Parts: sequence; structure tokens; C-alpha cells
Amino acid sequence: MAEGRFWEGCALGELSPAQWESLCDGCALCCLHKLEDEEDGTLYYTRVACAQLDLSSCRCRVYATRSQHEPDCVRLSPETLDQVYFMPPSCAYRLLAEGQPLPQWHPLLTGRPHSARAAGVSSCHFAISAAALPEDADLEPYIIDQM
Repeated sequence: MAEGRFWEGCALGELSPAQWESLCDGCALCCLHKLEDEEDGTLYYTRVACAQLDLSSCRCRVYATRSQHEPDCVRLSPETLDQVYFMPPSCAYRLLAEGQPLPQWHPLLTGRPHSARAAGVSSCHFAISAAALPEDADLEPYIIDQM
């Protein structure tokens, strides 16, 4: 497999761990709390981010041990990707699993690690930390109209 555009023409399960991790664009949209309508299954994103998300860097403060701090944090893998329906439509993992190309602002295409933020597609532009809210806060007022 060619190292340049390694994500093209190969199955996600063939990627090395480093290649897999490099697919993350750093948008942190997956770190937003979501609400699901129990009646119809509609998923609603909120602007409330996980308390572990550093809003200035748009990276997890405890990435290596995130499951210990946030038991509900999902570890993406080629085996679990099809079950993770809440990934945002712009997510590289989701796009590649669906046979779609990476967005033009993706760091692997621009060569710039913060290109998602520069393109305005990062949750860090509008998110608030769950740590800033009471533990039992109602998240409905924080629902985002569109994702």
C-alpha cells in the first residue's frame, strides 16, 4: 500500500494503528453530547462537549485513558465503526466506511493539523464544556439545529 494517500484503495481494517489515528481530523464533533428521541431514534447533537475535551486545542485531555474517565466514550475501530451511528457526517472514519472521499479541509490533504478548525468545522468554535454545567443539567436547550 502506498504511504502517500494510504487511505485510498484499502479497507479500514488494513490500516496501521498510526494510520488509523491520523484519520481523525480533530473536529471533536464526536465529543459532543447527543440526545436520542426514544420514539423515532432521531439523534440530536448538543453544543455541550465532554468534560475531558480541551476547548482551546480541540483534543481530549486524557485520550490514552479516556475510557477510565468517561466510560461511555467509544473507542473506534474498524470492527465497531458500523455500530457508531452518531459519528458526524463529516467524520473521516464514517466517510471512508461509506466509500466517500475525505473533505478538502482534512489535515491529511492540507498537511495542516488544525485545518478543521481553520475551515470552521470544529466543535470548539461553539461548544461549552459539560464541566461548566450542573451534573443533572437538561441538555435539550443546547440542541444544535443542524450538524
